[in-house]
Amino acid sequence: MELNALLASPIVLPSIPKVVALLLSELDRDVPDLKKITQLISTDPALTTRVLQTANAPAFRLTGKVNSAAEALAILELSHIRQMAAEAASGASMRGIPGVNLPQFWAYSLNVAKLARSLAGVTRQNQGAAFTCGLIHAIGELVMHAGMPAEMAALNQELAPLDLRRAKAEFYRFGYCYAHVGGAYARQWLFPQPIVDALEHQYAPFANHVYEPLAGVIHLAAWRARAKEANLSERALAVTFPGEVGEVLDLDIDMVLQQDPFDWSAHT
Repeated sequence: MELNALLASPIVLPSIPKVVALLLSELDRDVPDLKKITQLISTDPALTTRVLQTANAPAFRLTGKVNSAAEALAILELSHIRQMAAEAASGASMRGIPGVNLPQFWAYSLNVAKLARSLAGVTRQNQGAAFTCGLIHAIGELVMHAGMPAEMAALNQELAPLDLRRAKAEFYRFGYCYAHVGGAYARQWLFPQPIVDALEHQYAPFANHVYEPLAGVIHLAAWRARAKEANLSERALAVTFPGEVGEVLDLDIDMVLQQDPFDWSAHT
């Protein structure tokens, strides 16, 4: 399928059922806790995408762009959030995506977000934008699986969706990969340009006409999380580490590995 045809297909990104239930429960309180609402939305790639899309819409006439769920919730009314939560609770948004293990995908996406935020702190970049990019960096994978299930099922026979070589394999087969899909949607939704560039060029950070450091941060964070999913050995980590990306950001493999904020022993 051509990229433009895929982007024109109606796609509903699925939300995490538990997050949606907790969000609706919090919104039903007499005085909802805005901090808790922000924390819940910030764990869900689909909800985060929706609030940023709404907050960056021309109707709000903002002088700047919104980079994170926390910034979006400072602008949006709770009525907006209730509507989004209700739509997320609908049958359409609760359906699975063919060929994708959604619980694994959601956990992986949150891990990349946390790693990206940590790496952004080390490299003195916008940590809120980095977390957002990390959380939604692979929504293009969901779109591709939903919009072209047969083609993606065939590819899944060769490589799992979270394989380190996945983006390269998609680009070789289709002429684009999940990064291009996510970046194209971010552009349509009027996301901040650094986020658009980071999403689109995360696979190949130096392919952009203007190098966006945030793309390098996402590249490294995704490498670390996917390497852990694959349970790579120390030698395999050293072999696969994208040193050219790390060098530009002044990050070596040890510095990247030290940013792990998780108990990986409990990870499955």
